[in-house]
Amino acid sequence: MSEPTARPWRETGKGLALDVRLTPRGGRDALDGVEALADGRLVLKARVRAAPTDGEANAALIPLLAGELRLPRSQLSIASGATARVKTVALQGDAAALAAALAACLDRVT
Repeated sequence: MSEPTARPWRETGKGLALDVRLTPRGGRDALDGVEALADGRLVLKARVRAAPTDGEANAALIPLLAGELRLPRSQLSIASGATARVKTVALQGDAAALAAALAACLDRVT
């Protein structure tokens, strides 16, 4: 069986939109690979130590992703789902370079 080519991101006009399932109070700050949701959508699983109050977990997600992708924090923002477990993170920049960075990151965490 071949590996699926679908990824938890899609190209936008300004870069990529990355779907993330965030687990607050996860014991550590880490990425845990890709997961398929019940609706078939793929998401990047992430966990942070921060609590989900006052945006602390979202605030912890941005530097986690920036560090893993080796990008400046200013290139990442929560595009939607700020109060939901599944959210979309906007990555600004060259879509091909961002996709390559995400693919390399996923290779490290899986």
